[in-house]
Amino acid sequence: MGLLRRGAELKTPEQLDLMRRAGLVVGLTLELLAERVAPGMTTRDLDRIAEDHIRGHGATPSFLGYHGFPGTLCVSVNDEVVHGIPGERVLREGDVVSIDCGAIVEGYHGDAAVTVALGDVPAAVSELLRVTEGALWAGIAAYRLGGRVGDISHAVESHVRGRSSFGIVEDFTGHGIGTALHQPPDVPNLGRPGRGLRITEGLVLAIEPMVTLGDQANDTLDDDWTVVTRDHQVAAHFEHTVTATPDGLWVLTAVDGGQAALADAGVAYGGR
Repeated sequence: MGLLRRGAELKTPEQLDLMRRAGLVVGLTLELLAERVAPGMTTRDLDRIAEDHIRGHGATPSFLGYHGFPGTLCVSVNDEVVHGIPGERVLREGDVVSIDCGAIVEGYHGDAAVTVALGDVPAAVSELLRVTEGALWAGIAAYRLGGRVGDISHAVESHVRGRSSFGIVEDFTGHGIGTALHQPPDVPNLGRPGRGLRITEGLVLAIEPMVTLGDQANDTLDDDWTVVTRDHQVAAHFEHTVTATPDGLWVLTAVDGGQAALADAGVAYGGR
């Protein structure tokens, strides 16, 4: 394990390589699921595909058994924000499906999420997905050595606020990640720049905007996992696991390491 900074785990280059291996499994799994998900499937069908794919690549699901969670994926549909349990729910045309996936390679985790719409959805829902994914990349672009975690939070919030009246979920945050799925520091999706932990080499964060079409207020269902919007409006969730190197940013859960999106944002790529 790397050094600790205010409780945050700092990884060595060799440990970052393991995290990239885990992240690549996650990225490839999400690509597969985004291609395969379709009306008529159950959320459990997605979960089985994911577990087979993760194990077939020599990795272990991060979520399965985590604090008792019963699935390989979190599959959250429509007004479900996060932590939806895979089961017998049949997906339908017009559903909005958030798929959150984690994998472990030699003790190190990768974690990412994507939200997809099945067929035609209202223009406001399409815009929700576009803004939420854009907020993820705005947060990633604000991640830099010498900066602060609050810079990421502020960038996510500013992106959403500047383009919409959508709600930004306050009760759930991004997080540090490494030998545990969730580590310090928390990475809120709103906040002030220049605050929080200073970003140093070896820090790895999961950045994950959760944005709602209506109010951000939410409740947890009786299953003690599934989080839903209180007003039953649609939610979206996008996530990547990211680190910063002296050369630039490395998006460990993006199949291309983030090169294309970072180039579009004018941000240097620092992967290997």
